[in-house]
Amino acid sequence: MALDMQSGKKVPRVPAPPSRNMAALILFGRSAYVTVALLFGAMGFYGGIILSGDTYDPHAYAMGAGTLFAGACLIIVLLLGRRRAGKTKIRKLEMRIEELSDKNWELSEAEVRARSLLEAQGDLIVRRDANGLVTYVNDAYCALAGKSRDELIGHEPALPVTEQGATAMLPDGTRAHDQKIDSALGARWIAWREVAVRGDAGNEVQGVGRDVTDRVEAERAFTAARDLAEAANRAKSRFLAMVSHEVRTPLNGLLGMADLLLDTPLTPEQLTYAKAAKTSGETLLSLIEEVLDFSKIEAGKLDLETKPLSLVALVEETVELLAPRAQAKGIDIASFIDDRLPPMVVGDAARLRQVLLNLAGNAIKFTEHGGVAVVADPGERDGEILFRVRDSGIGLAPQDQARVFLDFEQADDSTTRKFGGTGLGLAISKRIVERMQGAISVESELSQGSTFSFTVALPQAPADGHELTRPDLRHSAVLIVTAAEVEAALLARRLGHWGAKACIAADEKIALALLPERHWDTLLIDFPVAQAMMTKNSLAASDIPRRIVLIRPSDRHELPALKAAGFTGYLIKPVRAASLAARLQAQSSFEHALADGVEEINEADDDASPAAKGLSILIAEDNDINALLARALLTRLGHRPVIVPNGEAAIEHWSKARTEGAPYDLVLMDVQMPVMDGMEATRRIRATESLDTSVPPTRILALTANAYAEDRDACLAAGMDGLLVKPLDRERLRDALETAAKRASLAA
Repeated sequence: MALDMQSGKKVPRVPAPPSRNMAALILFGRSAYVTVALLFGAMGFYGGIILSGDTYDPHAYAMGAGTLFAGACLIIVLLLGRRRAGKTKIRKLEMRIEELSDKNWELSEAEVRARSLLEAQGDLIVRRDANGLVTYVNDAYCALAGKSRDELIGHEPALPVTEQGATAMLPDGTRAHDQKIDSALGARWIAWREVAVRGDAGNEVQGVGRDVTDRVEAERAFTAARDLAEAANRAKSRFLAMVSHEVRTPLNGLLGMADLLLDTPLTPEQLTYAKAAKTSGETLLSLIEEVLDFSKIEAGKLDLETKPLSLVALVEETVELLAPRAQAKGIDIASFIDDRLPPMVVGDAARLRQVLLNLAGNAIKFTEHGGVAVVADPGERDGEILFRVRDSGIGLAPQDQARVFLDFEQADDSTTRKFGGTGLGLAISKRIVERMQGAISVESELSQGSTFSFTVALPQAPADGHELTRPDLRHSAVLIVTAAEVEAALLARRLGHWGAKACIAADEKIALALLPERHWDTLLIDFPVAQAMMTKNSLAASDIPRRIVLIRPSDRHELPALKAAGFTGYLIKPVRAASLAARLQAQSSFEHALADGVEEINEADDDASPAAKGLSILIAEDNDINALLARALLTRLGHRPVIVPNGEAAIEHWSKARTEGAPYDLVLMDVQMPVMDGMEATRRIRATESLDTSVPPTRILALTANAYAEDRDACLAAGMDGLLVKPLDRERLRDALETAAKRASLAA
């Protein structure tokens, strides 16, 4: 045996193989022995033949002696060979014995190491036979059980289970489960992994358990912290909902009273103050809505509706909502929807409108000159729609382009910043787009404007029969005269899709230079340029069949003068695609268009249309200012309002009027009131109506500061017919009164 200096183990000695010279010498010696033996044997044989005579021959005697010597040598050689073979065999056996001894020694060492490893391991190891009796345990198991190995082997496991977790079978056949045990060290959680093994007495089950008490306690602490955080988040949501309602209630009174004040004769100074008060209230309202939307999204309660919607209506209505704000700043806003897009798609119209309003509203806020364009084009993939909001505003620095999408971040966050806001609009828009599985981005340069783009997948929906009929303008030439680059470019693009050849003139001089160049079928001219041409009577000799002026809603009073100047029609800015198509296809004269305009002006001047006058309306409102506002609005519109302070009083007045045969035409029911809220009052009214179907049910509209989908669903579930959001909007109130008036006239 030899000792390995690196590993410290004994290794068997292996004899060195003989050298080539020694092997050759041995072969030569054996050959010499054999040759000599054969030679002398032959000589002895020959001598024996000769000695058969009677005479003595010394040569024969020598030959005989040589033969004997050869035989003796041969015998010696044979004995030496056998002796050497025996020694070789013995040597091999000794080497084999040493190898087996070394292997036995190594096996015993490995067994000792394995046993030491198992005993020293922190995990619990236990084996049980088919009867559930312990056949082996390690030191960790003994320590946890508080017993010796001899006390455990041959008995059932000594770890009492106080709580058993769920059992799972892993793909490799291992059985995994957790147990809470009552040990000598206290209550501990053990994660077991059990597998079948073969032991000395047959099949056994070996279990390896790891103490996971710290992990379980951490998980339970995390769960408790998460539950606490969720409870705090719910409390925050409830707090925000309550605060928003409490803030919206006086804000409703503030904005409503400001509207009423603006309707009264005021001095210029008073008018300025009243408008400032209303603007401040509207700004506060928008901030509240942003905070509430952000809170809702942060809580993961952003639910999307999937309903058919019209892309054209969505984009154009959004632009029309923002047009007064843009026009008040002296900038233009226009929209374009590519004709390749489907007219109806499936999506959440309210959330898409919210994103467009945020992006376009920001574009207006940060643009002082030029205009804002809202464009919808096909995306790169089927079913995708690319929305872009482009402005000519102040732009963004490269380092600010990613930051503007973060919560409560703005491009200018200095104390001297010019533009206000919470910094939540773009963050909310980004989360809504990502919730729709879309993406939002921005391209911008300082002082060169910005383009905010987002892409969402909106599947095509069946057409509703109100699709835009594209006019055939392949042989038409249209001259667009306007200084508004954004509006002119989108009008030209629209007309180009319809086949027309469009040319843009930025002012009156360019337009007058282009008029004689060719025959023009249509002239689209912006109102400021039209005024200049009216003063010079520039259109007197013009033979253009259609001369259409683009006006703002506030310029309708100029329509008679425009007609007298030679214009044949008008379009309200921002221009709708359907209105443009209708004007280009219509053969009617300006008289019909002017009559439409005068009718709209008269309707705007009249606070109540005839169909909506004289309704009997019950108002359940606990806030005195809001009640006063509602009474003033309805009285001014020619209706007969009755105010009650809570739901219980509303039921009493409603029942009395119904019994007397003069039921109310409409009930405006506040949702949150003392004594009895609007939900319960509505349910009781509907229950009473179900008992007597001879009288038509009363139309009930909710008055609430909460405009979320779940609030609307709750109102509808209680039996209400609709919802009016505070602060009350005069136009929405008027629409609701029109609907109630129609129902009242049908019932009569």
